[in-house]
Amino acid sequence: MKRRFHQLDVFSAVPLKGNPLAVVHAAQGLDEATMAAFARWTNLSETTFLLPPTDAAADYRVRIFTPFAELPFAGHPTLGSGWAWLAAGGQARSADEVVQQCGVGLVRIRRHGARLAFAAPPLRRSGPLDAELLARIAKALRIDAADLLQHQWVDNGPGWCAVKLDSGSAVRALQPDWAALGDIKLGVVGAQAAGDDTAFEVRAFIGAGGYEDPVTGSLNASLAQWLIGTGQAPSAYVAAQGSALGRAGRVHVRAEGDAVWVGGDVVACIDGQVQL
Repeated sequence: MKRRFHQLDVFSAVPLKGNPLAVVHAAQGLDEATMAAFARWTNLSETTFLLPPTDAAADYRVRIFTPFAELPFAGHPTLGSGWAWLAAGGQARSADEVVQQCGVGLVRIRRHGARLAFAAPPLRRSGPLDAELLARIAKALRIDAADLLQHQWVDNGPGWCAVKLDSGSAVRALQPDWAALGDIKLGVVGAQAAGDDTAFEVRAFIGAGGYEDPVTGSLNASLAQWLIGTGQAPSAYVAAQGSALGRAGRVHVRAEGDAVWVGGDVVACIDGQVQL
């Protein structure tokens, strides 16, 4: 059966400078094995499948697959899936928000000017990292443990932990030892130099498979909850990610009341059909 298919670049208004996402529309009737096989075939960090919601409060439902597993939530697939659903004619119940149903429950998506932004979901795990894990991280990043200025569990589904270095340039200079990283999913953040057009440089290392994610919505969401919540970041800022990979991702963060909104541009690279 032919289904509408998008391949998008998320967290960038310029094609090929963000994080790619494959989206299959009207995915009802596809079994889990077929979804997983297609995600392996696209070989992108994530592939999503749009479905009718099973929760009456949601506008649509999404299933999110990496080439290896299904995820309960991920950030750039949320923005990209919301964009694709609207581009295909989706009509939200509310004029102000789109409500996505996924593995972590309901996620709100709002238009912030020309951009979409999602409300960061609650953290599943927070608190400081233990000494053994910090030692593993320092070894994997090939730096001294003293260079890890701050650290925190920032897990909102994928399993992220995070460390803060003293500068964005230190973050960009990292050359991780993938074998030493093991199964750790690690976010690294550092403040940019004065005069930079972004506040922080972010990198996301996924030890299993030795993969660096170009621009990561889920990590930036939980980093924002940590950094804003502890006074280490202003209530609104822009983070850069992907510099070390030749990308130019920009993540727009804003705290409003109890919610942290994570936004970015989306641009379509492919709009066609797929036979599944």
